[in-house]
Amino acid sequence: MSDAEVSTATVGRLPIYLRSLIDMASDDVASVSSARLAEEVGVNSATLRRDLNALDIRGTRGVGYDVKYLVAAISRVLGVHQEWPVAVIGVGNLGRALANYQGMSERGFPVRALFDNDGQKVGSEVAGLIVDPIADLEAIAAERGILVAVIATPAAVGQSVCDAVVAARIPSILNFTGNTLDVPDGVVVRRVDLATELQILSFYQQRGSAASRLGFSYFVDVDGPVLARSGDGTSSD
Repeated sequence: MSDAEVSTATVGRLPIYLRSLIDMASDDVASVSSARLAEEVGVNSATLRRDLNALDIRGTRGVGYDVKYLVAAISRVLGVHQEWPVAVIGVGNLGRALANYQGMSERGFPVRALFDNDGQKVGSEVAGLIVDPIADLEAIAAERGILVAVIATPAAVGQSVCDAVVAARIPSILNFTGNTLDVPDGVVVRRVDLATELQILSFYQQRGSAASRLGFSYFVDVDGPVLARSGDGTSSD
């Protein structure tokens, strides 16, 4: 398997598969069919098989996939057993919430540094860490081995903060500013736009409400939304 063979869409689904498989393993489920796992995670079975094939994982006819093996294989691909130290930049409400979120560390992303330019925040303590000025980002990132920067600043200063992150040679950025950030080749940016995600949910919520009034159920698959008439199994794109 090479990185080029695994699509961005597949990578985005792997954590969803892993979460469901870990639940199955904790319930002592030994094997799972592609149909059952696909139903659990909300994709179609063809997509699931295609994703696993991209990782050189194939099931056994009549048996399915070994759950513990899938957990180990997907965990290895995602690097969840490695540690990726994080710096949160912008210690407002969102930054504080991320700093205090135990799930970050549990998933291999321990928050090791906090930064802000607000004089009232610099020097204060959040989640056991002292908030440092952004001017010290490069030195502290090198000292603490920071590999991921979470930018949780106002959008207006997002690019200047991003430039400081790049100068500090931090290779990965999680961008909460809502704006697109310009970075050089070799720096990976994932944008998290909460407003956009909520608007997408609103889109599907409206159509789900309308469909239910007409006697249809409405669900979203990887290939697009589907309307299914309640009780008869028929569907329409």
